Amino acid sequence: RSELLMITFFHPEWGAQRPIFGVLFDMDGLVLDSERLYTRFWREAAHALGYPMTVEQSLGMRSLGKALGQPYLESLFGPTVDYTTMREKRIELMDAYVAEHGIAPKPGIYELMDFLNENHIPAAITSSSPMEYIERHLEKADLLHRFQALCSGHNVPNGKPAPDIYLLGAEKLGLNPKNCLALEDSPTGIRAGYAAGCLPVMIPDLDQPGEDTKALLFAKADSLVDIITIIKQQNGHR
Repeated sequence: RSELLMITFFHPEWGAQRPIFGVLFDMDGLVLDSERLYTRFWREAAHALGYPMTVEQSLGMRSLGKALGQPYLESLFGPTVDYTTMREKRIELMDAYVAEHGIAPKPGIYELMDFLNENHIPAAITSSSPMEYIERHLEKADLLHRFQALCSGHNVPNGKPAPDIYLLGAEKLGLNPKNCLALEDSPTGIRAGYAAGCLPVMIPDLDQPGEDTKALLFAKADSLVDIITIIKQQNGHR
């Protein structure tokens, strides 16, 4: 394992002879500083419905749609809990907060997007969020026009950790997944990017990767700006 600036490479051999032709971005917690809002308002929604969700339990909700979110909630609170009802309450509470305060972009996103544009490397959003949410919040952050494709987990058969959304992102860019970086902040998303055959890179947000996640990582970076260094290395720009 080698250190390069603020980057840890876990499996550098995976990247041998694999230039980066495209970058696939998760959105919440990676492009936008929204993951902490999700965890806060999943907890507030759960508490409002009478379920004492902890911070750690709310972290487990990241990137989970109904198919996985319902059994996860049942494992915590029993068969009477309803994912859809709790999600609707979370949306109500979070939307009210965001309407007043907005969602800040993550540090380094504009620098990274400038680099990708200058080097003609296309980018796609591969988010579990609904398309309307993706478009609205990227537009508010002046980032919507920066992405050549937008992919919502609501438009693929299987959500993360299945590879569907990353396969769709690569397809929309006209690229082989093996020549795409999959940028994620959560273990669930890393599993999806790895399963799609991308080079998974984690930029941790609320927690660091565990050993199971490290086994799936090409690299871990401290910020989005560090992704520029990874691309330069893979593409032979010294």
